[in-house]
Amino acid sequence: MTCRVLLADDHAVIRAGVRAMIQDIDDFTIVGEAEDGKETVEMARELEPDIILLDISMKKVSGLEALQALNRHSPECKVLILSMHTGPEVVLEALQKGAHGYLLKDAAAFELRLALEAVRRGDRYLSSAIVQPVIEQAVSKVNSNAEHTLTQRQLEILRLITRGESTRSIANGLGLSVKTVEAHRAQIMKRLQIHDVPGLVLYAVREGIISPDD
Repeated sequence: MTCRVLLADDHAVIRAGVRAMIQDIDDFTIVGEAEDGKETVEMARELEPDIILLDISMKKVSGLEALQALNRHSPECKVLILSMHTGPEVVLEALQKGAHGYLLKDAAAFELRLALEAVRRGDRYLSSAIVQPVIEQAVSKVNSNAEHTLTQRQLEILRLITRGESTRSIANGLGLSVKTVEAHRAQIMKRLQIHDVPGLVLYAVREGIISPDD
């Protein structure tokens, strides 16, 4: 089934370039283009796209403001940020506000395809150039006094989650049912009081469960 994409950027040249790249990717099609955050939210309601490629710096309503509105009004839409901003603070804010991925505007066509396919599967995607700075920034903000205990199985699943593995992939790899993995995931988040994947990555790095290079 073709994945329907809404492209939101206030620069016509950028939209034209991204449109051309997506036209060469099988099973993805652009169903609409928005020039600002307000229009993005309105078009998302009308068109119900599967993925929204969203710029951060747009007129009237910014991409981050639009992201919050999209979470409320179009929660079924997955948002992939497409931005020139490389600052880890901006990236973390976007992820914390519900973005499923963050792709830099200078990404090559093959990376755009990888990002779209990952988000379509329900996985997270970060441009390789920003992964290390984002982890380092996030680790610096973590409360080092927090102490939590996970079982060996939960630690194993946590490692796989932080590496971007999907629930089904984890289940297949460990010989478990999807429901069992989902139950472990819920228990991990409840025990750690962490409710998103970026937060789990921060915890895993701080506790030495994974290294920033993983």
